[in-house]
Amino acid sequence: MSLSRRGLLAAGGAVGALAATAAGTGVATAAPTPGKGHGRVRTGFDRLAADGYALLKGQKVGVVTNPTGITSDVRHIVDVMHPDERVNLVAVFGPEHGFRGTAQAGGSEGRYDDPATGLPVYDTYLKSGQPLADVFTASGVDTVVFDIQDAGARFYTYIWTLYDCMEAAALAGKRFVVLDRPNPVTGRAALGPVLDPAFSTFVGRREISQAHGMTVTELALLFNKEYLARPVDLRIVKMSGWKRADFFDTTGLPWVPPSPNMPTPDTALVYSGTCLFEGTNLSEGRGTTRPFELIGAEGIDHRWAAAANALDLPGVAFREAYFAPTFSKFQGRTVGGVQLHVQDREAFDPVRTGIALLVTAKRAWSGFAWRSDNWIDKLTGNTRVRTMIDAGADTDEVVGAWAEDLATFRAVRKRYLQYR
Repeated sequence: MSLSRRGLLAAGGAVGALAATAAGTGVATAAPTPGKGHGRVRTGFDRLAADGYALLKGQKVGVVTNPTGITSDVRHIVDVMHPDERVNLVAVFGPEHGFRGTAQAGGSEGRYDDPATGLPVYDTYLKSGQPLADVFTASGVDTVVFDIQDAGARFYTYIWTLYDCMEAAALAGKRFVVLDRPNPVTGRAALGPVLDPAFSTFVGRREISQAHGMTVTELALLFNKEYLARPVDLRIVKMSGWKRADFFDTTGLPWVPPSPNMPTPDTALVYSGTCLFEGTNLSEGRGTTRPFELIGAEGIDHRWAAAANALDLPGVAFREAYFAPTFSKFQGRTVGGVQLHVQDREAFDPVRTGIALLVTAKRAWSGFAWRSDNWIDKLTGNTRVRTMIDAGADTDEVVGAWAEDLATFRAVRKRYLQYR
């Protein structure tokens, strides 16, 4: 029996078997059967491939992905699917930072043909609604597949790429498949303020909490049922072997930075809190090897770390730190501030910690200021955090202000959770 090059390359991508997708739900439910060299968690793509891409049979397929769309043996899913005769991959859609990840924050790669595969790559960044639907139509796809690693925070834009692509696929009459990956900071709890729809932007489209505690398939189910005016024909492929209490380093999966300033899972652990410093005149650590763990500005000294440590926040300590960012705020200038050291990640609350750092920074440094465009309101999803801190509220008061909204969101969220 002869085997074509496409078939031979595809054979290495299928390990084990995937149970049939549940009728009417699109939820795959197979038990984990890791192959040699694999960790105990298998991603949605690993399970899709193991089933011979049956869910994509007879479809012209386009994939929304970036460098995180990899297999357990670190091959990119586009490079795996392209030569495989069992799937008809005809297009790739690149988000912020691009399909191959060559662009910095706020950038994309534009429209081009991928040198490795020859596939057309379409730019989705900052496109939504009918313009994005027109991109899907022009690409000629029948099914749009989404596979991107999230970071667990509302303002990490890939979940809104998911939302926008679902909305656009519905407008274009395309089927939509979401392949799951772990929430790197666990799926234990939703934390922080819930977005006020009046503050809807690309760093927060809809009413979810600042740290959502969900996976991308769970978010897709929630978006489709709760928020999309026109639900899309949605299918999801769950992971196997993942538990809600799992941090990324327990999954056995390789980490690829989802964006240039998310270099490690440690970054993701603090990001949903310290990213709030993007809304201030302090550096959030961009341009260092520890973005979002190092925070500082010119004129800050040891008093900030002392004030933060005096709060005795659970699971974290603060070190007086000095650093010189190589780009972004304070480029090439030495600044003072703090480095977060998470000592007990089970007890650590990133959002409460972020608020505490804002409160103490304002009190310890006379130069503290919000960005003039009030970007902090877009990040927190309301004006309350900024106005309460300006009025002298302490950490407990600010955190308490969102308790009712958070309880409401948690009740909605619970209906869409797929893992224990």
